[in-house]
Amino acid sequence: MTTATPAIYGQFGQTLAFAERTLTAILSEHLAQRGTTPQTWYALKLIAASGQGVSRQALSSDLERSRNQDAGSVRALLARLEAEGLITGDGHVNLTPQGEERYRDLLEYVSAPTIRLLGQFDLSDVETTIRTMAAITKRAAEEAATAA
Repeated sequence: MTTATPAIYGQFGQTLAFAERTLTAILSEHLAQRGTTPQTWYALKLIAASGQGVSRQALSSDLERSRNQDAGSVRALLARLEAEGLITGDGHVNLTPQGEERYRDLLEYVSAPTIRLLGQFDLSDVETTIRTMAAITKRAAEEAATAA
């Protein structure tokens, strides 16, 4: 492994920030064509990923970590998703059959541009990037927890 210079680290952070900003804008625009917000997509995705539902507390905590969400907006989001018949449950939140259908539809819809963007790269490079980002995220979270 080569020794990275501080300039490389700066490029990494800046590149990551620009990628996140650009991809979030594209996702927002793409989802808007289906009348959906990124917040709705993320909530449905978090619930679906659990396989058996998720505690409302854990779901709220995850959603509140978003830069554009707070406790009030998360409560409003979850209330709206319940009113639309997409989720159910007080202490433990699950997708309803309608919510599962909406999630699968959005997953297919979002997957197309994802595949188009990532398909230009060797699959092993994408896998390495995912592992690297997951390791960086885990390490940063551990350091933040230790510092607190």
